[in-house]
Parts: sequence; C-alpha cells; structure tokens
Amino acid sequence: MDDIRAIVFDVNGTLVDILTDEHDDAVHRAVGHLLTYQGIDVRRGRVRELYHAYVDQQRAASGEEHPEFDAVAIWARIVDEHATDYTRSLPAGKRAQLPLLLAETYRGVSRRRLRLYPGVREVLDELAARFPLAVVTDAQSAWARAELQHVGLLELFDPVVVSGDHGFRKPDGRLFRRALAGLGVAPEHALHVGDDMYRDVHGAQSAGMRAVLFSSGRGRDTWGDTVPDHVIDDHRELLDLLGLAPSRTTLC
Repeated sequence: MDDIRAIVFDVNGTLVDILTDEHDDAVHRAVGHLLTYQGIDVRRGRVRELYHAYVDQQRAASGEEHPEFDAVAIWARIVDEHATDYTRSLPAGKRAQLPLLLAETYRGVSRRRLRLYPGVREVLDELAARFPLAVVTDAQSAWARAELQHVGLLELFDPVVVSGDHGFRKPDGRLFRRALAGLGVAPEHALHVGDDMYRDVHGAQSAGMRAVLFSSGRGRDTWGDTVPDHVIDDHRELLDLLGLAPSRTTLC
C-alpha cells in the first residue's frame, strides 16, 4: 500500500453509524403538519403514499442502470400538485425553499441515530495529515453534507461526491471517477473504504481502485466472486495497512 496517494470513503455504514425509519407514522404526520402551514392539506397516509410512489416513478423513468432519486424534486412535485391560492400567495423566496425544507424535515424526523464509529475521527485526522481525502456516498444533497458537518467531518473531504447530485448510485464507476478527478490521482494510486461488497468494493475495483471492506454489518458482505483487497473490523487497522499506525493508546 506504499503507492497509495489518496483515500476515498463511503459514509453511512462506514464512517457514520446512522439509523432512520422513514416508515414511521410520526415522520409523515410531521411533514403533513408542516404542509398545512403552507396552505396544503395532505394527511400522513397520503404523504407516505405520494412520496414513495414518486421515488419509484423517478427511478423507473431513469435511463440509468443504478438510478438515484431526487428528494427535493419529489417534494416540489407534491407541493405543485397540491398548492392552493394560499400556497401561491406565499413569498416567492419561501415557496422556492419549501421543497428543500420538506426534504430536510423528512430526513430529520426520520433519523434515530447519527454518530461516528469508534476511532473514526482520530484515524481520519491521521490520514488527512498525509493524504487528500474524498467521499463517494449514495445519498441526497439535502442532507448528506449537513450530516457530515454535524459529526464534524465535512472539512476533511474534498471532493464530496453525492449520488443525488448525479442521478445514479454506486457501483456506477462515474461516481468514483469524479472523486478521482477532484483528487487529481490515478485510480491505481487510490484506495476506497466502504461497507458494501457490491456498491463499494466491486464499484471501486471496477473503476481501477483498490478497496477495503469495513465490516460494520450494514452492507452486503458478499457479491459474486468479488474479493476486497483487505477487510477491517476497526478503522485503526487502516493505519496499520498504510504503515502509519501510532500506538493504540493515542487512539483510545
């Protein structure tokens, strides 16, 4: 691993231990209540039905092999289709920001847990002092960067490649290549770390990168004949792999 010049990370299930429940009635009730203040009366059952139907429709209409949805566009459609005269009388700036506010509210109310895995911050600080770091994550811009900011990691990564910005998800190699272009390194000199054998390991290796599987139990641990270059159970093992490991006492 002595020729690695940059490291790319997945986020959820790799760096961040996150749990959401988007099927909880409380999520759709909260969004429905928010909509009433915009002059829109859509009950929680209908909110759930519309949101998930429009996600499915977006993906079905995509020409991509691994389609991603656009949460803000979905909420914009719901608002447009149910707008009243009161909704249309709202200040233009408020109307323009409403779909993003709804996307953020939906995510925020559904979130049950958001925290770093043990040792992540310390390991990333060690790595950031020696390598440029990037993120490739299957997520929505409405919340991906804000969640990285919340756990104190956003400033460590450049670029942050979010699938929701591009309309396709991992393992599509274009996402990895965007990260590599931003880092300015060739794929053979980059390492990807993720928790899913298909989306992360297969995806990164198909793009010419080496790949480490972090065994968090969140992603698939097998995919066909895909074999990761390394498997780790603790992020501090990355420092060992890269020949950078400080004493364990400094990381505890």
